[in-house]
Amino acid sequence: MGQITEILKLAQHRNRARSLAYEGALTPLETWEVLQHAPGARLIDVRSRAEFDWVGRIPNAIEIEWQFYPGKQLNPHFILELKRAVDPESLLLFICRSGIRSSAAAKIATEAGFPNCYNVLEGFEGDRDAQGRRGTIGGWRLAGLPWSQS
Repeated sequence: MGQITEILKLAQHRNRARSLAYEGALTPLETWEVLQHAPGARLIDVRSRAEFDWVGRIPNAIEIEWQFYPGKQLNPHFILELKRAVDPESLLLFICRSGIRSSAAAKIATEAGFPNCYNVLEGFEGDRDAQGRRGTIGGWRLAGLPWSQS
């Protein structure tokens, strides 16, 4: 558990440097370590159903859409769905495609009373490369972490 404590401290330090409104920011590899060794940690995938179906899924992730495809309307029931899916004291690790929507979700969850919210930097697909494509710079998938294509 000592290694997990150190990872979370690093994630909290990253967050303070960025002045973000949730507990911390983790890399995909750090997230995987936390999920393997922190009892009760939950990965919340906030991508759209279309992304789950077309791009891939992370095994055992809790899937709660932040926005709906194709219009990008915010999910008005996001917090209600989150409350139904997890214990409010759980360590929550939010992931999306690139880390932007998951950052917003971690912020809103924190404001709703979930005290242990972390964002997964780089997300599932990582940053865009020089050609504008995702999946070649960072991200869960490129790190070789578990995922499946539906």
